[in-house]
Amino acid sequence: MKTTLTLRRPDDWHLHLRDGAMLRAVAPESARHFGRAIIMPNLVPPVVTGADAAAYRDRILAALPPGADFTPLMTLYLTEETDPADVAAAHASGLIWAVKLYPAGATTNSASGVRDFDKVRPVFEKMAEIGLTLCVHGEVADPDIDIFDREAVFIDRVLDPIRRATPGLRVVLEHITTKDGVDYIGETEKNLAGTITTHHLVINRNHILVGGIRPHYYCLPVAKRETHRLALRTAATSGDPRYFLGTDSAPHLDPLKENACGCAGCFTATNTMSVLAEVFEQEGALDRLEGFASLHGAAYYGLPASTETITLAKGSPVTYPDKIETKDGPVTVFDPGFPLHWRVND
Repeated sequence: MKTTLTLRRPDDWHLHLRDGAMLRAVAPESARHFGRAIIMPNLVPPVVTGADAAAYRDRILAALPPGADFTPLMTLYLTEETDPADVAAAHASGLIWAVKLYPAGATTNSASGVRDFDKVRPVFEKMAEIGLTLCVHGEVADPDIDIFDREAVFIDRVLDPIRRATPGLRVVLEHITTKDGVDYIGETEKNLAGTITTHHLVINRNHILVGGIRPHYYCLPVAKRETHRLALRTAATSGDPRYFLGTDSAPHLDPLKENACGCAGCFTATNTMSVLAEVFEQEGALDRLEGFASLHGAAYYGLPASTETITLAKGSPVTYPDKIETKDGPVTVFDPGFPLHWRVND
């Protein structure tokens, strides 16, 4: 039985750092274990131009602890007014690594997202030409579609037509939550990958609703049935390079989570590696954790794997703080609901 595990320093291919006081409080949590992260652009106002991304990157770097070795990989928020030339210039400069597609109204701060996909087709064509990745929040926002069906419907109605119309477009279907998403990626040979979050490997919809509403398990896309969670576990621990870690760690102040219309998001940056080691051990796949957390995403984005390593040691249960304090109030750390025996040796 393994009691230590050494792997290349992991990367997070889907991360929310927010801004201001929240950014200053949570950025050190990701920088502690992760070397790089794809940074989500859904601020208010959103990061829509190369200039916006450069300014946001500077704020992130300023929020890191002294000596932290963490590289924010910036993205642009796709709107119906996005200029393909600005996207291409930002990519050519080495500033941005992806463009993020939010269907309007699908999730937190997505009001500026896309409603008419024909209007952004020139951006997709330019991205295919230059090899820039499209990161997709894969849900329709139609009020007539059940929230638990929105990912599957999005694949059929939106994503598959986009990919057929622009076959060279590289796509990451982010935070997949369904067997439908797993199967769609698994049936595709190239130019499509999927990120899987820490929390969707742990929770199903019962965790949110049974025995009372638990707002700190509420996220978007919302957790689904147990059959879908098990499909995600199978994909994540399979060793298939098309699936890799994107935590979607999404901090919100507790008062904004614990109210009559609570915000969506699970804050997992603090304890993700311990949770993942526990999950992969439960699945008999500890030897595949490095691929999922450290290798597959880098390969898909055309980046070298980290030359640094981290070591996890198994022992008595690890204690993490229940909350991270910010200047504006506390943020609750994700509770997996089971003991964590794997500790990252800092």
